[in-house]
Amino acid sequence: MRRAASLFFGLFLLPMPALSADLPRDFVTAQSGVFTQGGMVVLDLRDGVSVRLNGETLPQVGARTVLGFGRDAKLAQRLEFSNAGKSQTVAVKLTPRQYNIQRIDGLPPAMVTPPDDAWPRIIAQGKLKRAARAIASTQSGFSQGFVWPTRGRITGVYGSQRFYNGEARRPHFGIDIAAPRGTAVTAPASGTVTLAEPDMYFEGGLVFIDHGLSVTSAYMHLDSLQVKVGDKVKRGDVIATVGSTGRSTGPHLDWRMFWRGARIDPALLVDGSPNK
Repeated sequence: MRRAASLFFGLFLLPMPALSADLPRDFVTAQSGVFTQGGMVVLDLRDGVSVRLNGETLPQVGARTVLGFGRDAKLAQRLEFSNAGKSQTVAVKLTPRQYNIQRIDGLPPAMVTPPDDAWPRIIAQGKLKRAARAIASTQSGFSQGFVWPTRGRITGVYGSQRFYNGEARRPHFGIDIAAPRGTAVTAPASGTVTLAEPDMYFEGGLVFIDHGLSVTSAYMHLDSLQVKVGDKVKRGDVIATVGSTGRSTGPHLDWRMFWRGARIDPALLVDGSPNK
């Protein structure tokens, strides 16, 4: 596996920031991330502690767990901590987000509404993507801290509502980074490749990486793929190159993040700008 050592630092575990005042110190020792729509939070728990989010038990790697919230997640959330017969419930209020509206006109009709004969392919590929995202391993890449997977200018942001030729479409759930074709795309954290397809209808070249506990990253419109399903990657490993494949209007990387069914804002997981 080639590495882009000149772009990113080597693999290491980031120290966890101080604990939010809203969480009980008897159960939680540290956290990273923010409780907001589109956010992802990693918690370090004391020995023996289990945690439930809105009544559902969260899996753990050792004493660490992760949870996330989608673009339009309800602001009222509930965390329940327990250990050796002692428990505590915490009401968490997410910070609301405001999103940009983008209008893109002049696209060919096929770029807006797929033709009828494309739907069997789209449906089959949708099943492939859902199966890859359903993988929930006990890897710990999610806890390392993420870095930008490529360098370039941000041209699209998470949560924005797009109108193509005047017609409303689903919100954009990733970050678009414009870069020349052939620019290296690297893994922002360690994990295992669960999907590597060169010719998806919407995404063109597409790679998924499982980072553990249902945290998955996705890379779209790739020109070339440097990995295959089952490959183990470390942060900074080259996984692909930037392209303009699939439904794309120019060379760029569309980077997306998932926690279970929630689509996470990648910008909340990294520092700075991909321009630097």
